[in-house]
Amino acid sequence: MKYSGAEITIKLLERQGIEIIAGIPGGFNLPLYDALYKSSIRHILTRHEQGAGFLAQGMARSTGKPAVCFATSGPGATNLITAIADAKLDSIPVIAITGQVPLSMIGTDAFQEVDTYGMSMPVTKHNFLVRSAAELFEIIPEAFRIACSGRPGPVLVDIPKCVQQELVDFESWPQPWTPEKPRSADKDELSRAAEMISRAERPLLCIGGGALHAGASGELIELAHKNSIPVVTTMMGIGAFPSDDPLCLGMFGMHGTRSTNTIVGQCDLFIACGTRFGDRSTGKVANFCLKSDILQIDIDKSEFGKIMKSTARITGDLKEVASALLSAVPENPRDEWLSHIRKLRQSFPFPASKSTDVLHPHNLLRTVYSLSSPDTIITTDVGQHQMWVAQIYPISRPRSFLSSGGLGTMGFGLPAAIGAALANPDKPVICFTGDGSLLMNIQELATLSDYRLNVKIIVFNNGHLGLVRQQQELFYNGNYIASRFLTNPDFKTIAAGFGICGIDLGNEKEVVAALSEALKKEEPCLINVPIHHGWNVMPMVPPGKANSEMIGD
Repeated sequence: MKYSGAEITIKLLERQGIEIIAGIPGGFNLPLYDALYKSSIRHILTRHEQGAGFLAQGMARSTGKPAVCFATSGPGATNLITAIADAKLDSIPVIAITGQVPLSMIGTDAFQEVDTYGMSMPVTKHNFLVRSAAELFEIIPEAFRIACSGRPGPVLVDIPKCVQQELVDFESWPQPWTPEKPRSADKDELSRAAEMISRAERPLLCIGGGALHAGASGELIELAHKNSIPVVTTMMGIGAFPSDDPLCLGMFGMHGTRSTNTIVGQCDLFIACGTRFGDRSTGKVANFCLKSDILQIDIDKSEFGKIMKSTARITGDLKEVASALLSAVPENPRDEWLSHIRKLRQSFPFPASKSTDVLHPHNLLRTVYSLSSPDTIITTDVGQHQMWVAQIYPISRPRSFLSSGGLGTMGFGLPAAIGAALANPDKPVICFTGDGSLLMNIQELATLSDYRLNVKIIVFNNGHLGLVRQQQELFYNGNYIASRFLTNPDFKTIAAGFGICGIDLGNEKEVVAALSEALKKEEPCLINVPIHHGWNVMPMVPPGKANSEMIGD
């Protein structure tokens, strides 16, 4: 058999089970697109490479399977970098394949040449610069192995145009990469952990994004119920434990509730499951969990001791570890601890103040939830709306809350929603965004219109960079600069320009009826929600302060 490097790449992607690729063609990846023309893989033409990267993330985050995006060299690759960095910080398995100038032209400042390999090294789990078409037989399966094994993450494969065009004569295709059984956790580590849980009087289970990557939700739910252990989540762990479960205390940290942060400070054993102790969760590290031992469970041993010193640790796959602990730890009702928590939550109700305005984010989110299907996938951008959703919107299923955590990238929500809808055609998708965030990647409305996907975009529109304005109000003496938009577009009209229907709830007399009608549509729809710029996300831990120093209701 004789195939070009481009044809080999596409065939190997097919053999890995890839059915959809998002990207944009250009001069130095056109051979890949020529090979893609003859493939069964469906290509999604985005309007910006960053959109392609976030679209791939939407597919990967909602399914747990690796996703692929394409970009050409130079600006195509640089546009992709932000989405790759976002995937790195949130441990998302994305394979980015970029075109590159021919090998003979690398280092000559050729047209559209940048050092994609060097530039992407800090923001990928691994990257490759392919130097011959024959290397592709090993590199493509290896890219999938690296992206999906252990702690997931993005991998970049940079393929010069000459390599894409090079012909290779070979006899057989390599076997596609398939997941391997994770290495078993150390028995002594498991035994010590089981003893600590059994001995604890006030244990707390903290679930992070690693629980979703491991598919460990079922085991963690069983473990919590068998041992009467209350549960808190990081923002990345939302959905891994049902929000309506009596043991679920919700998100803790910067925008957690006052009762939840208080409970974290009072536990005597903090069981960290697949969380990296991000600063938005811990607050001032020196004051975090002062009264408790810390049991840290993570597949990535580099996380141990990086931020918090743990009393005990288990290196291993969280699903397997939780299952082993479930067998090793006896039942314990912990009536006194649970009773104390119930009283504490009653003392600090959330939200403490209740607005009667139907458009207040708290009320609107509850209304949207009541009108939506239980299997709806929620995506968010980054800002106040993101925190309101994390605080208020009930999420009870794994992989149904997709949000940019570590990098906090505005512009994530819309393309991620498109990716989630493509990968889950039987599920409705709602993207909660802000006027500032939507403008970051608003061009992807064209992509959404192309495919007529069942995505609803709900814009919390306050004419500001809301979270920036909030911090300027609270911590910078009200010195408002560069946080108010002098010009804000009519999003309903813009949506219509892209061929997408829209409504403005500010002009509707019957808000709930109009919202219900919009959500029922099995086509894209943009819903503009004018909100007061003075509505802040509360309570809040001031930057650099301990979680016990929350301000606001």
